[in-house]
Amino acid sequence: MARVLTQKEAKQLGLAGRKSLEIVSGEKGSESVTLRLVEIPVPKTGEAPRGPHYHQGFEECIYVLSGAGRTCADSGDYPLTPGDTILIPSGEKHVTRNTGFEPLVLLCFFPVSDIRKGSVEN
Repeated sequence: MARVLTQKEAKQLGLAGRKSLEIVSGEKGSESVTLRLVEIPVPKTGEAPRGPHYHQGFEECIYVLSGAGRTCADSGDYPLTPGDTILIPSGEKHVTRNTGFEPLVLLCFFPVSDIRKGSVEN
């Protein structure tokens, strides 16, 4: 049965260096999808950047809603602007950072219902 999941029902995650709302996941009844709305703030002077992470066994697809950023991955550095999408292969270390003057807002899609099982922070 189809369902509408609202942003106010999303689970707030306490992830370092960003605001992250988990809108769809196994906890919400999904069999094979996780969708997150992520906001990365403008970095503060002297703030240590967040380190890379990777996902073992599944890809990550990131769509940029607003702001400017850069994904630093094993395969290179990729500038991002609104409307861009980056597909990150399974096992590739990466981190997305804000390079602009306003929050970087992203939709992050994973083809699994629970990304915690395959996500590794470095």
